[in-house]
Amino acid sequence: MEAGLSAPVVSFEPAVATDGDALVAIRIAAMRESLERLGRFDPQRARERFLSAFDPACTRHIVVDGRRAGFVVVRERDDGLLLDHLYLLPAEQGRGLGAEVMARLLAEADARGLAMRVGALRGSAANRFYERHGFVHERTSDWDEHYLRPARR
Repeated sequence: MEAGLSAPVVSFEPAVATDGDALVAIRIAAMRESLERLGRFDPQRARERFLSAFDPACTRHIVVDGRRAGFVVVRERDDGLLLDHLYLLPAEQGRGLGAEVMARLLAEADARGLAMRVGALRGSAANRFYERHGFVHERTSDWDEHYLRPARR
């Protein structure tokens, strides 16, 4: 960050049922390059897949300096938490916002003594991001790498 510039103010806002299409647009924008590289970019399939599992109760908008910059979906599981989605619009990436969001999510998990799992598209830069934040590789599936960050207190 340049001298004299303040850090962006990041907050979360709860999602509501009518946010589905806006969230799909963010997901498609964030994933497009990675999916095109794999020859798997299909906006209609991405829309249907996301909306079929959309639950506003576990979805939050990432708000930066008053504007919506992305979203997260954290689902409760028997074995801890699943970080199902973390997307930032391409224009918001590379500024440290993802690291700040991740730190907050991990602090929430730690306060509850819960592990967190996440999956990332094979070959995506997201894999390095999750490893930098303490996630340990568990397994590889057809299209994804799967990680665990053990519970901490």
